[in-house]
Amino acid sequence: MSLPAAEMQIRLDDLSGPEIRALLQAHLRSMHELSPPGSIHALDIDKLRQPDVTFWTVWEGTELLGCGALRELSPKHGEVKSMRTSEAHRGRGVARAVLQRIIEEARARTYDRLSLETGRMKAFEPAQKLYESLGFTYCAPFGSYLDDPHSVFMTKSL
Repeated sequence: MSLPAAEMQIRLDDLSGPEIRALLQAHLRSMHELSPPGSIHALDIDKLRQPDVTFWTVWEGTELLGCGALRELSPKHGEVKSMRTSEAHRGRGVARAVLQRIIEEARARTYDRLSLETGRMKAFEPAQKLYESLGFTYCAPFGSYLDDPHSVFMTKSL
């Protein structure tokens, strides 16, 4: 069931709250469980605090639902990072809402392209379907990524 947009709040986040720390720790644990060591591209909190990254969280009242980030690769190319929905809120439209916010920001910055890396395994299929539904298509590795049998690369022209 999707949340009504009025109930969901998407906010810029400084990554200082205990809720987001816990969600990102769960995200990193999950990535380490699903992917071999050389194929984990998730950013830790310190890397998410870098000036080239803008980070959002999604809330319903005081409850954290999910998060996502936009990393600037160049003045015309952005990367989607740290997409995560808490287990309790999956299937409610949280990831779609934050991804749409990221796309909106990329357009406001006049990026030509928005790209991402995600896992190739079955656990990542829902994410791939979400990205496809918002116009992302499969592509070759971009930026500093190398071809990896455990990764899928996607891009969207803006």
